[in-house]
Amino acid sequence: MQFGRTFEEFEVGAVYKHWPGKTVTEYDDHLFCLLTMNHHPLHMDSNYAERTTDFGKNVVVGNYIYSLLLGMSVPDVSGKAIANLEVESLKHVAPTFHGDTIYGETTVLDKTPSKSKNDRGIVYVETRGYKQDGTLVCVFRRKVMVPTETYIKERGGEQPGRPELNQPSQKNVEK
Repeated sequence: MQFGRTFEEFEVGAVYKHWPGKTVTEYDDHLFCLLTMNHHPLHMDSNYAERTTDFGKNVVVGNYIYSLLLGMSVPDVSGKAIANLEVESLKHVAPTFHGDTIYGETTVLDKTPSKSKNDRGIVYVETRGYKQDGTLVCVFRRKVMVPTETYIKERGGEQPGRPELNQPSQKNVEK
């Protein structure tokens, strides 16, 4: 399974469609609100949302949608990242509601070798999130520092921190 890319593997203009999508539940939204101490009634109080807002129902916290899309992009974009350097822009374009399913895709906008270290580079990407009906809900651009193939080789390969699993001896398997 692909988990991120080296600098050489990114191509300007490439589009990565993140799979699978995620259906947002009321529980997801409320848990995120509680974890981040966002107690706005638009997100937490259905009576308030039904009676006093233009939406007539709870709206999912936008930063949850951003976080979800960021997470979806990890296997395609930042799974090998040395660092996330910058979120240049973040736009919440349309509301998301409980029961909506979010899908994401990321476009590589640019890539530049590091000026200070030749074993890494900076990749500039835009991630877009859509609801199940194709409505654009969130767009953000970010810069990610990623390793070159040399960096990976010098540090022991793809998964240098992964422990070797003890394989049962053939004698134990036969019992």
